[in-house]
Amino acid sequence: MKFIFLFFGILFGFLLSRGGATTFDMHARLFLFENFQLLWVIASAVSVGIIGVLILKWLRARALLLDIPLQFEGKAMRRYLAPGALLFGVGWGLTGSCPGTAPVMLGEGKLATLFTLGGIFLGTYVYGILAHRKRQAVCVSLTPSMKVTS
Repeated sequence: MKFIFLFFGILFGFLLSRGGATTFDMHARLFLFENFQLLWVIASAVSVGIIGVLILKWLRARALLLDIPLQFEGKAMRRYLAPGALLFGVGWGLTGSCPGTAPVMLGEGKLATLFTLGGIFLGTYVYGILAHRKRQAVCVSLTPSMKVTS
């Protein structure tokens, strides 16, 4: 049952490739407002995702492997969301690929995507370090101060 996710991943990659989402030129032409095919691919994916989530909520779906109810909870807006989205967009524009298409591009033999994947892993690593430091700072500030008496 665990390998069903591999099938869905390969299917997703195939559909991205067939939709033209794995060509550097397609990304560049989108950002230059010359060709909106990629925009329609993204809009289709969002639409399918919304419909899929609504169906899962309606069916009260359960996780495949753990057999627990799926939870669909919104997240609060955080002040780091806008700068993170801006950084994501700049990276997307500079590399001509987004994190979803980069592994598919590599699978197609586009080795320039290794730089994109390196940036993705480096960014994730740096985010993990910063989030860990923030959590430690919060924990320290919540700990009652200990007085040293002589």
